[in-house]
Amino acid sequence: MAGLVNNLLILLLLFQNICLGFRSPLSVFKRYKDTTRSLSSECLGSEQPVISLGLSDFALDIRMPGVTPKQSDTYLCMSVRLPVDDEAYVVDFKPHASMDTVHHMLLFGCNEPSSTENYWDCDEGTCRDKSNILYAWARNAPPTRLPKGVGFRVGGETGGRYFVLQVHYGDISAFRDKHKDCSGVTLHLTHQKQPLIAGMYLMMSVNTVIPPGEKVVDADIACHYKRFPMHLFAYRVHTHRLGKVVSGYRVRNGQWTLIGRQSPQLPQAFYPVEHPVDVSYDDILAARCVFSGEGRTTETHIGGTANDEMCNFYIMYYMEAKHAVSYMTCTQNANPEMFRNIPQEANIPVPIKSDMLKMTHGHHEETKDSDTSSLLQQAKKEEEEILDQETKDGDRSSLLQQAKKEEKEILDQGDFYSLLSKLLGEREDVVHMHKHKPTEKAESDLVAEIANVVQKKDLAREITNHDERDDTILLRDRIHKFHRLESTLRPPENRHFSLQQSKHGEGSWEKEHTGDFHIEEAVEWPGLDLKLGQVSGLALDPENNLVVFHRGDHVWDENSFDSKFVYQQRGLGPIEQNTILVLNPSNAKLLHSTGKSLFYLPHGLSIDKNGNYWVTDVALHQVFKLGTEGKEPLLTLGVALQPGSDKNHFCQPTDVAVDPITSSIYVSDGYCNSRIIQFSPDGLYVMQWGEESSLGRARPGQFHIPHSLALIPDFSQLCVADRENGRIQCFRLETGEFTREIKHKSFGRELFAVSYVPGGLLFAVNGMPYPGEAEPVQGFVMNFSTGEIIDFFIPLRKSFEMPHDIVASEDRTVFVGDVHARAVWKFASTERKGGGGINLGNFFASHKGYSRKGFDRLSTEGSDQEKDEDDGTDSEEECSASPPPPAPSSS
Repeated sequence: MAGLVNNLLILLLLFQNICLGFRSPLSVFKRYKDTTRSLSSECLGSEQPVISLGLSDFALDIRMPGVTPKQSDTYLCMSVRLPVDDEAYVVDFKPHASMDTVHHMLLFGCNEPSSTENYWDCDEGTCRDKSNILYAWARNAPPTRLPKGVGFRVGGETGGRYFVLQVHYGDISAFRDKHKDCSGVTLHLTHQKQPLIAGMYLMMSVNTVIPPGEKVVDADIACHYKRFPMHLFAYRVHTHRLGKVVSGYRVRNGQWTLIGRQSPQLPQAFYPVEHPVDVSYDDILAARCVFSGEGRTTETHIGGTANDEMCNFYIMYYMEAKHAVSYMTCTQNANPEMFRNIPQEANIPVPIKSDMLKMTHGHHEETKDSDTSSLLQQAKKEEEEILDQETKDGDRSSLLQQAKKEEKEILDQGDFYSLLSKLLGEREDVVHMHKHKPTEKAESDLVAEIANVVQKKDLAREITNHDERDDTILLRDRIHKFHRLESTLRPPENRHFSLQQSKHGEGSWEKEHTGDFHIEEAVEWPGLDLKLGQVSGLALDPENNLVVFHRGDHVWDENSFDSKFVYQQRGLGPIEQNTILVLNPSNAKLLHSTGKSLFYLPHGLSIDKNGNYWVTDVALHQVFKLGTEGKEPLLTLGVALQPGSDKNHFCQPTDVAVDPITSSIYVSDGYCNSRIIQFSPDGLYVMQWGEESSLGRARPGQFHIPHSLALIPDFSQLCVADRENGRIQCFRLETGEFTREIKHKSFGRELFAVSYVPGGLLFAVNGMPYPGEAEPVQGFVMNFSTGEIIDFFIPLRKSFEMPHDIVASEDRTVFVGDVHARAVWKFASTERKGGGGINLGNFFASHKGYSRKGFDRLSTEGSDQEKDEDDGTDSEEECSASPPPPAPSSS
């Protein structure tokens, strides 16, 4: 009988676990518990980090595992894995910290923490991949609650699988007794799908300098918003000791709408937006931080120690799930002149309630209640009188007289608020810090450069050349002078490219002008409405008209080729539509068309200096040179419908490029060969290079589908989009000698196409992420000489599906052709400022005040692009039927 009872109990427990396993995190709790760090006995945190709140909800306690920082301004990080594999949503945060021991906390979401230790120094970074800020806390801030139906998406195929807690310990005098700290935050998560996805928009000044003794210093930030609508529901301000007031606005048609305004000396919580604010395409987001340099004897710069400063305005927003982007930043001032019209309130101190003041300064302020009450009454009276004065009387001199009188009255109070009164002094003393520029640096270039060197223990570990290693270590040391910022910028990138200088006669890095600009979709361009087949190639002719190569009514699918790459649909005949379309780049009007009854499966397109079309056909396994009329080929390379690997045959050739100086012909060949072939101008074989990628990391000169070519005539190089290796490889035109690899984490596993603009810019597009990976499909703008990513871009009206080719003009107009969406996008530069190449050495050398610590505390920027859950590969319509093991999808 006892055995029967035991068996029944076991069955009951098994049944209960099975039921909970459908949605409850307890079904995976054992696995999670085995890897969770136990909290110190001195900690007050829960010993059960995962607490079930029902079948769909659970709480996750994230705490420092009993740490004792050894010095002030220490940043410590720790990670916790999401205890479930499927998608979940964070809907509430509860902090556990005191400003007596903690300066601030940040919570990030990502897929790969920088360390697997119980905790680590954040100098090593927070995450190895993209990360998003989910939560921020400082100065005894109260909990942050999200609106109903809104959540931060985590887990699943697109959300981060780890939380990384970063804690900044400022003054460590509280740790003299060697006690352990277990500060952290408790998350409330749910499996219930949230219709609205939360995100963080960070506005941050990166180049503000506060002169010593200056009464008022303004740091202004402004960016045009170029995405789908978002709705703002909370904000947070952050500065250090010199910050007096921070204000954020939406500017639409010249009208300033307040998002939030607060003293950074109050608890730095996420405060609710008083009135709902929506932000739409082409609105401007603007913020101002007001500082005072009085009491300082040296310049104060942006940094993370108590003696540095910050100017951050965080915005929590939500977007519809299908358009959601989880993190965005603004680090520039796109329109300094607009701040002449900023509302006067942005320069006026914020009244502080007594309970908030005690929350800010802890129990030490409790004995000062009477003085505080008097001060608060005075501060409130001060603001009311100034605003009333401004409303009734626009005369500037009258306002200044009133301000000076109030300043004297408040100075008599003899407390910390006296500095705030100086905001009401002579406005001629205001220093507009947006006028300050780093040496020879455009701000967006600086941000992109900075992001590529953060979160690295040893920046030189992947550089084998001794001189390059020395240069990289020197760069790292200089960067450490720029102090630990609290924010997130660009994702860290893999730096495999060469930093060597060009040889004489091959161009000069100094010739490049990457400028300070941003690429956005030209939404007025009607190219998305064209009736096209699969768009495989794009080019610009000598008149800068856009030329489109498409497949008409033919489709590359799993039935197109047999296992030996022989085309199986010859019975369809050639494409009966014109496959080459010449469009007006301004209005997409059709100017000319040709290419009827010539091709079976078009792929690559380029145009030489004389306007001839050079195209590839993967079904015919041939390369053609066509005149502008396109009636009959002027030159044919390869044998029709016969795949091969010798000097006279191609196998699914992908692209062709013609040297404008020598007229030499270069062919990327292709899906079933892994080589680049050079021909003379009249089509005679010259040489070839390349081989199939080996197992493991692909070596230089190896390819896995060389998919797109870009000639770099300025430097006598040819760059290849090595598609399935997710990288760009560049070679010398004369010899085929490998010169560099450009490979970034944000490329993902596939890089489809690359284009070069004379003057120093590379443009590229990647492929859709594999299942379980998060890198979004997007466009990239890079500095050719360094390989650094300058900008990212995505469409606004409809999403990329499988961008296949890209072409850019010298005025930085970019066109992208999508083989699945059967569309052509146009993107344009929104800013056209001059600027030279990146020179971090000069920048940091010109800022003597920067601390030598912690620039690696910069984290990363992420986006939470949605992927079609039904799409398990990159292509449903277009694939290469190679023998096992299965080849990657083709296009």
